[in-house]
Amino acid sequence: MLSTYIPRGNTLERRTVEGPQEIPDGSIWFDLVSPTQGEDKVIERALGIGVPTREEMQEIEVSSRLYVENGARYMTATLMCQSETAVPRTTPVTFILAGHKLVTVRYDDPRPFALVSNKLARMCPASVSGETILMDLLDAMIDRAADILERAGADIDKVSHDIFEPEGRRANQSTTYQFIFKTIGRKGDLTSKVRESLVSIGRLLLFLANEADAMKWPKDMRAQFKSMQRDVASLSDHASYLGSKVTFLLDAMIGVIGVEQNNIIKIFSVAAVVLMPPTLLASIYGMNFKHMPELD
Repeated sequence: MLSTYIPRGNTLERRTVEGPQEIPDGSIWFDLVSPTQGEDKVIERALGIGVPTREEMQEIEVSSRLYVENGARYMTATLMCQSETAVPRTTPVTFILAGHKLVTVRYDDPRPFALVSNKLARMCPASVSGETILMDLLDAMIDRAADILERAGADIDKVSHDIFEPEGRRANQSTTYQFIFKTIGRKGDLTSKVRESLVSIGRLLLFLANEADAMKWPKDMRAQFKSMQRDVASLSDHASYLGSKVTFLLDAMIGVIGVEQNNIIKIFSVAAVVLMPPTLLASIYGMNFKHMPELD
């Protein structure tokens, strides 16, 4: 699907381009969602740029994700999707700055796109351009990563409470342990995916900062880039801290289970010692002796 965004006063109007329909004049943001080959060709003819394929977007080399071609800046970042579900995942998203127009190529629906689209549909600056829309998207992506980490941190703290202060556990501890292990695994996976996303966003910001002189961006926009880079660095550190905490909780949970298993083994050991004398007598008198003089 190809959607274009056109400034209309203080708002940004969205239009869907279907089939061989021409792109509306004045469009500054072209959003390609799971594009067909025909939609790629429409953008390539209109802007004179190449649209990367899904396979090219999944390349992990920095040179394949951040580069300049025919005057256009190509930037691919890894974003979070479905973070509220039990199976969060990441998806590559490509941003292309060509002139003062922005092209986004994606095969999923990260929430920052809907947030920015709704925000600009209500109000946008009169001097809106592809660069300012990109800044809004980057800011929304960083805020989204922060929200996910905050929620993951709260869940991890709850797991820590369940492990070290188990007074409120349910009677069926095996079920509780299984739930804790699953929660630890899911939060560890979520945290690692967020950190992966933050690393890719940080590289994208560094690339744009290096290209700022060539694109002649104003000082306020460069200052905003530096602020975003600081936010990404702090969030990456926080994600690393949460990852370390998840590892600690996993080790602690295994230790707690080991202690409880040792307590169960102690009970069996005491019972075996108590029952040893009668077991010995039963073993002796249960033997098939031909003569047992002490019974006379």
